[in-house]
Amino acid sequence: MEQLEQQAWREAVKNDPNAVILDVRTPGECAEGIVEGAHIIDFLNPSHFMHEIEKLDPTKSYYIYCRSGNRSGQACMILDQKGFSKTVNLVGGMLAWNGDLA
Repeated sequence: MEQLEQQAWREAVKNDPNAVILDVRTPGECAEGIVEGAHIIDFLNPSHFMHEIEKLDPTKSYYIYCRSGNRSGQACMILDQKGFSKTVNLVGGMLAWNGDLA
């Protein structure tokens, strides 16, 4: 797992042709806005989360965020343990986000 601050995270997403953005917040949190292009997988619904990550391509690069960076860090660790090649956690999550949301 790589840990990046917002500016570096956004640049990495932009420059990575294999980038997939994952929002691991709850539906209520996501209703406040998501990063454009993000796929939502609620980390706090463990059976759903595990089921959904089984569908993901482990050769892609996963840029993951949550509200504060805690859940997304845990999600990165789970994907790493499952053999995913690249996971990147957004340090500070949406609490530190400064930019447009979809």
